[in-house]
Formats: sequence, structure tokens, C-alpha cells
Amino acid sequence: MKTTALLKISLRQNAIFIPSEMIANDIKKLSGSTSVFVTNVSKLGFTFSEALLHALNNVKPNYKLEVLEVLREVLGTDKNWAPLVKEWNIPTGESAIDHVATFFANFFQTKNGTTLQCGHIIPNNTFPLERYNGCPFCGTPFEFVKIENYGQGSKLKVLDLWSEKELEDFYKSLLQSKTALDATQADSLKMALKYLPLPKVDIAMKETLMLVIDVLIEEGKAENACQYFKSPTDILRYLWFKNTGLLQIIEPKTIIKRISKNATHFYNPLDTSAQAKVASQKDLKLKYSRKECLMVASWLNNLDMDVETMCEMMHPKRGMWVRFIRALRLAEYSKRKGFEKLAFLMDVFYNQVYDVWQSKVNSSRLKFDADKTFALLKQRPGLFARSLFSNMLWFGADETVAHFEEIIDKVPARLVFTLNMYAQNYFDKNMQRSVKPLGGTNKRIAPNGLLKLYDDDQLEAMKNQIEELCVLAMKKRFAAIANKNKTIYIDPQLFNMPVSIGDRSENVQDLPVALMGTRFPIAGNEVRLFMQWGAGLPAQHLDMDLSCHIAYEDKADICSYHRLETVGCKHSGDIRSIPAKIGTAEYININIDDLAKAKAKFVTFTCNAFSNGSITPNLVVGWMNSKHPMKISEKTGVAYDPSCVDHQVRVTQNVAKGLVFGVLDVAKREIIWLEMTFGGQVVQGLDFKGVQALLAKLSSKLNIGSLLQLKAEAQGLTIIQDQNADEIYNAQWAINAAAVTQLLID
Repeated sequence: MKTTALLKISLRQNAIFIPSEMIANDIKKLSGSTSVFVTNVSKLGFTFSEALLHALNNVKPNYKLEVLEVLREVLGTDKNWAPLVKEWNIPTGESAIDHVATFFANFFQTKNGTTLQCGHIIPNNTFPLERYNGCPFCGTPFEFVKIENYGQGSKLKVLDLWSEKELEDFYKSLLQSKTALDATQADSLKMALKYLPLPKVDIAMKETLMLVIDVLIEEGKAENACQYFKSPTDILRYLWFKNTGLLQIIEPKTIIKRISKNATHFYNPLDTSAQAKVASQKDLKLKYSRKECLMVASWLNNLDMDVETMCEMMHPKRGMWVRFIRALRLAEYSKRKGFEKLAFLMDVFYNQVYDVWQSKVNSSRLKFDADKTFALLKQRPGLFARSLFSNMLWFGADETVAHFEEIIDKVPARLVFTLNMYAQNYFDKNMQRSVKPLGGTNKRIAPNGLLKLYDDDQLEAMKNQIEELCVLAMKKRFAAIANKNKTIYIDPQLFNMPVSIGDRSENVQDLPVALMGTRFPIAGNEVRLFMQWGAGLPAQHLDMDLSCHIAYEDKADICSYHRLETVGCKHSGDIRSIPAKIGTAEYININIDDLAKAKAKFVTFTCNAFSNGSITPNLVVGWMNSKHPMKISEKTGVAYDPSCVDHQVRVTQNVAKGLVFGVLDVAKREIIWLEMTFGGQVVQGLDFKGVQALLAKLSSKLNIGSLLQLKAEAQGLTIIQDQNADEIYNAQWAINAAAVTQLLID
């Protein structure tokens, strides 16, 4: 298990981890087992760097087998990839009339037809049954097959060698990351914490800290965990993480509302939202043992913070704290000897004899008291940064920026860059912005109404003020660091790779990772979407739908389960039930030339849970792309080839009903990787203007190349096109987003 976990971590970083003790020899000539191994791996779309190939040639065959098994597991080669229709690129000719005729045939139990394994009668002269792998009426699959075609990919992904040093550096970079970890990074950190000792480094983010604390407590080192709690919010975050698995503090009512909404159904008798609401309320109930109660009571009692400040920090989540205080019996423990501070905390919190900083800010802001408002905001630079734009419109740009300039050096770098990135969109009167509330789906919000008070020149001046202020602040930070180097190399690819600030991915990427906003060029004329779900689950009705939304200049079209063929797109058929353990699959083939001729602009890739509830965990979606033709099996319809996979994600969150996982720009022939959740059972629930708003947000993001240019300018480094530079920043370095965040100097 340890070897598998560490191999998965390295694979996500485009590498293979080989412990030094596993390398037994130093033989140059390739062995027979290595040659066979390389051939098998190339069929999956991978190849090795020279250093990795040499290392693999000198390890035991057992380790090579483990590497191959991990690659096969990640790419799902042992799963069922049969769609509903055989050779689905040729239409079956089915129509709504066939479904109506089959419904009445089953209602009246007609004798003129074929009875299938699922019990449905298919009348003669309706569906061509020889073209199906299952029931065309209910979508239950009967035939299960694995992958038939391998090695059709036109480009192999090169994997590098990782030793203990690279693994340790990556582990430390996750702990030291200056931005919140996305789902892939968090999953990698959990595996690393399980199998590797905790290094002595400063942990930068609160959410990362929760994962570390959890490991310490599971190992029985609760007293060691106590040192990491700096505020009541940290304790609340940990307690909520243990109860829900969520690293962000999402209110119970938000979770309950979301789960209930996901269980609604078009057909009222199938609506289970009321039952889902009751079940989610029961799941969120808090229950703690005496040992756990004493542990939390000790944490609160030992916090190095005055009681009034603690109460103020607890106030925004007062409802949640009341529930936790009761469940943890804190009133009882506060009466014990040695818990006097906890007793005082309970008294002050329940009687609300404390001031709330935010209420003072809101009050002085409404009174238009600029001096008092800014004096308060300067006490908390992070919150000042988050409210900077609205205060510029409220009090005036010059006064607000002048006050903010006094404390900008105390603002975290990630917030400084965020201000610079999003100013262009915020100060645009016509720009609707994409936001994602905690626990919710992506939403579009209208521009700030106060923008109408200013003309275009004034708004442009505000944008320039923000840009000049932020760039100057970061140059100062870079310049303050002594650097004896003279030259720097910046890989051109880095100008297309965004810095991981905001918009974190909530699903796991088991193949080499990409940040949201990364663009994938298309090699051929076809893109093939795939979705595989149900692996490891018992046979049941579980209807997930793969769809795409096609946007034209003046209209929109869709390709989905009820519209299997449209201009430029073909669907493999709607499967509504899964077989036991091996899962099932759906595909959509996209012909870019046909879409270009029809003058399509964008194609948005989506998946939905049509069944009650959210998208099933471990569902895998992605797309394939190759310069060579990608075959579709005539016998089975299987169209998956791991060597052609460009990108894939595995759904791990349990609250999304619909997910956008990519957008094809038809004119540029490239796919923009993004992740956007939305509500609704079908693709029609997608708000394409919301997708456009998110694309605008992603396009405004700072790229790694520009950040390095800023560093070079501030530190007097000469940018050269030669990798013999003193400082080298290439695509391999940038794939570790956590390491890139070390450029965000606080």
C-alpha cells in the first residue's frame, strides 16, 4: 500500500518514485523484462526520461509490475468501458415513437416482441436490438467488455525520476504552500502524512494544518496538536472537518439545503428531497465521547488569547458554536478546577458582553465616517484588502488607496495578486462576475451598482491605481530579498500556466495535474469525451449523464441522452443502471471541422446526476485527443484508449449535481480546463453566461511567467533563453503548484 500511494503521488507530478534501496545494479544494457515493460507502458500513453529508464532497468521486476499496476489502475483498464450502443458513431435510427410503442407493449404485455434480461418487452420493428449492449428502453447494460484498442495516441507523456529527495521536497512544499490546497494536493498530502514522518517545517495555511492535526490525534498525540491551535476558529475548523470531511467551515443549513435540492426530481413521485433533508440533519448531529470533550475543553482553556477576542472570533459562527458547546458538554467541564478560563469564556459568550469588530466597521461605514472606518480596517489588513474595491466606490478611490498603501506590506501576497488580477473585471460596468459561495454552486453576480456613479475614465484610473500599487508592493518584496544570481531562464510554457490563487479544483486529478485555466491544444480533428462510473458499487439504478452544450453566435444546441446526434456531436447512448463492481461508460464524439463549418463558438463539457442525489463519488470524466483516428469497436462500441487521454478528473466531493469539466474553443482548437458546479438534473440547467464569466475570470489570472518577470525586474536578473542560467524555471518545476506559491513573498 505504501509503494502504491507514493507512486500515485509522484505520477500526479509527472514522475515515478523509485527508492534508492530498490536500485540494485548499474547495468546500462536494457534487460528483456524492461523492454517488455516499456512496450506495455507506451500502450498506456507514457514513456520514460533517460534517468528514469536507467533506474527502472536496475530495479527488480516486482517493482516494475507495481508501477504498471498503478498506471493501469489510474487509467481504469480493468473497468467496463462498453457503452449502450455498438458502433455508436453510426445512428441506430431510434426515435421517440419507439419508446412510446415499447411503453405500451410493456403496459399491455404484448406477445409480439423480444423479452430482455431486465424483463422489458421490445416490440418488433422498433429498436434494432443487434446494435445494443443492453436494454434500449431502460438503459440497463447486459454486455461488459474491457478496452480493445491501445496505443492510438499521437504523443507520449514523458515521466521523470523521483528519488527520496524529490519526494521529500514535494511533501514539504505541500505543507508550506501559501495558497489553500486543491483536492489533488490535499489527497496527496493525506497519503504522505500516512506513510512518511512529519518534517519540521512551518505550515502556512489553516486548512493544511487540519490534515496534520488529524494525523497527530489519530496517533494519540493530542497534546502535540494543541500547539497548532491559535484561535477558536482553528478548533471549530478541525471539529467540522472531522464531522463532515470539509476543510472549509460551511454552515449546516447550507449543506442540508444543498443535499435536499440535489434529491429533487422532475417526476414528483420520485422526489426524495424531504427524506434527504431529514437524513442529512441526522448525519450532521454532533456526538462526542468524554475523552473528546475533555480534549476540546483543554484546547479552548489553553488558548493564548484574551476571552473577549475569543468571543468576537466565535461570534460569526455563533449558531454552530452553541451546538458544539452543548455536544461537548463544555458548560460541565468549565466547572472543573483548572478550567477557570473556559468558565469565563462561557459566561462572556452566552451573555454576549463583548464588542464585534465587523459591527463597528459596518456602523461607521453607513455613517460615512471614513476616518473611523479606515482606522478599523487598518487593524485587519486582510479584511481591508477583501473590501478594498467596494470601499473605493463608497469613499472615493484616492482616499481609500492612500490608507491601504499604509498597510499593504502586511497583506498576504496571494491577496495582493488577487486584487491586481480581478480589478479589470470588477471596475467594468458591463461585466458580470463569477463567484462561488461556500458550499454552493458557481453563480453570476451583477456589477456593483455604485459603478454607475463613475464615468469610464474614472473607472479606468481606479484599475490603473490598483495595478500600480500592487506591482510596486510586490517589487519591493522581491527587491528586499538578497539574490547573488545574475541570470534567469523562464520557460515560454510558463506564460500559459496560471498561478494557483483562488478557484481551486474540488476533484482529484490522478494523471499529471493541471491548474484551472490551463489550455490543451488539439492535435487532430476529433475530441472524444468519456465518463466512467459505478466501479466498486453493487448493481443498481444509478443514472449519470454525459452531455455537451454548443454555443453559437445567436443560438445554442445540446448533445445529450435525449439528443444523441446533432451537428458535430454524437452520443453513445443513455445508460441508467450500473453492473456490479465494474462500472459502465458513456462517450461523446466531437468533430471540430463540422462545428467550425456550422460557425460554433464554444462547446462546454458537462456531467450530471439524473438520479436523486449528487454525482457519484469516483466517477471519472475527461477527454481524449489524438492526431491519429481513434477507433470505435464495431462489436462492442468501446471507444476508450488510455494512450489518447489528454486530461481526466475523479469526482470526490459529494454535493455537486452538475459539473462542467472543460470548454472547447472551436476557433482556437484548444480546450480550456476548468471546473464549475451547477444545479439541475440535465445540461439545460447550465448557465452558459456563468461559464463565460468564469472564463473571463480565469483569463485575467496572473501567469507564472509574468510573476517570474516581475521577480527578475525587481532583483536585477537578466532573462536569457539558455537553460544554463543561474536560476531555471521550467514546466517540470511549475507542475508543483505548491512550490510555485513560494514566489508569493509575505
